[in-house]
Amino acid sequence: MSPAELPAVPGVLSARDIRRTGESIAAAQEPDGALPWFPSGHTDPWDHIESAMGLTVAGLWNEARDAYIWSAKTQRADGSWPMQFRQGVIENPDADTNFCAYLATGILHYLTVTGDHEFAAEMWPAVRAAIDFVLTLQLGPHGEIHWSASESGTSGEALLTGCSSIFHSLACATTLANRLGESRPDWVAARRRLGRALHDHPEAFLDKSRYSMDWYYPVLGGALRGAAARDRIDRHWDEFVVADLGIRCVSDAPWVTGAETCELALALDALGDTERAHRMLSDMQHLRDSDGSYWTGLVYIDGKRWPEECPTWTGAAVLLAADALTRTTAANGIFRDVLPH
Repeated sequence: MSPAELPAVPGVLSARDIRRTGESIAAAQEPDGALPWFPSGHTDPWDHIESAMGLTVAGLWNEARDAYIWSAKTQRADGSWPMQFRQGVIENPDADTNFCAYLATGILHYLTVTGDHEFAAEMWPAVRAAIDFVLTLQLGPHGEIHWSASESGTSGEALLTGCSSIFHSLACATTLANRLGESRPDWVAARRRLGRALHDHPEAFLDKSRYSMDWYYPVLGGALRGAAARDRIDRHWDEFVVADLGIRCVSDAPWVTGAETCELALALDALGDTERAHRMLSDMQHLRDSDGSYWTGLVYIDGKRWPEECPTWTGAAVLLAADALTRTTAANGIFRDVLPH
């Protein structure tokens, strides 16, 4: 088994560019498999998985496997992970439900690209435990999921972006279960309840509408599709999109960020809006560094990159967007082809 052809986006990124970005992610990987934000930086379970998915797209399958093995080894008995590590030391022991659910997306992605059914089966107990943990926090009256838990209890609050991502991860978990010969109708029912909350009960979530992720994540995660999704994107387009640069992280700050721009590209691709999706990926290339990594963002009123770091997960978002737009790997539709409600 060997990596297949790498994505190449004409006029934007060559296959060699894609590989260099993957190599920039691998360069930050720690000996135990952790993928921190950058060398000596902290590791969180969600961005770690995003980076592993980027490695898979770039053909660095062994490094991606090592990352997923790290996830399995660091999982706690209840199926959760601490929110933050640094070089093997836990810095924040609280659990984030979205962080925990995302392993299902990563393992389905890896299986679909590589065809490595044996490794997916090896990772399945960790995925199953993670999803079961997440659903213990589906405590909201409309089916929303509380965003965090600690020794003192749950946050008691739900986040639109996080729940949209969990909605997607539940689809991936259900698909993975089916591929491994296990039926989880309870997951299907929980996802259906969460979908209704996302679609019909915006009041169930904390108001973070200043943030671009709350704008596009219901589309990216698959809770919204069709006319409702297109209307949501169009309604706030001018609020977040900065021509030729990408999208703002928050609506009232002159700061464009690369990962959010690429995630918007993935959401647009899921709607069939390929022209604007390509434009987003192209517009954010000003953040590319010479080694293939990507700066977090740009404060465009003074032309300064900020913060002065090149996170692994920004490069990974680029790789996932490039794969989706070029239909290269077998998992290019991981965000486009989610299960219906």
